[in-house]
Amino acid sequence: MRDRPVETSALAIVSLVFGILAWIALPLIGALIAIVTGHMARSQIRAAYGGLQGDGLAVAGLVLGYLQFLIGLFAITLIFFGFGLLAFLA
Repeated sequence: MRDRPVETSALAIVSLVFGILAWIALPLIGALIAIVTGHMARSQIRAAYGGLQGDGLAVAGLVLGYLQFLIGLFAITLIFFGFGLLAFLA
């Protein structure tokens, strides 16, 4: 029997918060922070052997961060090739 309740990983919460912020206000920075802290949280949770919870929060932050990062990368690539095409046609 446990004496105290299982704690939620603070890094998992940070990952989820910045994953959401990546879609609202901080596209690149928020996504990078969500990805880094999400991976750190998942490894911290695995190392705690049941002493920490929040793996779902970390995964949600990772998904939001990676999606935003990939969309941003795709947009930058489109802009880069779009300007290259315009320069080639001019």
